[in-house]
Amino acid sequence: MTEENSTNEPKIIVTGHVKWFDPSKGFGFVVADNGGPDILLHANVLRNFGQSSVADQAGIEIVIQETDRGIQTTEILRIDPPLSEGGETQNEFNRIEDLNTDDLEPARVKWFDKAKGFGFANVFGSADDVFVHVEVLRRSGLADLQPGEAICIRVEDGERGSMATHVMPWDASFEEAE
Repeated sequence: MTEENSTNEPKIIVTGHVKWFDPSKGFGFVVADNGGPDILLHANVLRNFGQSSVADQAGIEIVIQETDRGIQTTEILRIDPPLSEGGETQNEFNRIEDLNTDDLEPARVKWFDKAKGFGFANVFGSADDVFVHVEVLRRSGLADLQPGEAICIRVEDGERGSMATHVMPWDASFEEAE
């Protein structure tokens, strides 16, 4: 699919899935649905979309360009959470389309350790910790969180205290409300 950008050059739009993304390396790769070589996804492009990470196998719609070094992503248009083996979005209550943004609370990441598989965030105005599990990130289409990162979370009471049941990039909640 193509459309024109501000310089009247055609934009090449591709859908596919994230092959892998490593926030510590600052890049990863996308595989296009229609095949072809892997497409570079740089952390700066992801940050321009409002995220610091993306889950492996997440669906993605991107704008690409061909360079001397290969094909690379120039813009992200959409990210969808990874699909389960049956082709359904994992944990259907976490689908962004069904999420009422009134349920989201602004929060800041206290710390998150991907290797341990969890971390904590604090809702703005509260010192109470909210547990964030890596699987909640994955179902939300994210792979990692950085200390101090602003996010929006849905918080529920669990057996051991408050826990996030959905995590979104900070500015995504504003886009949903428009």
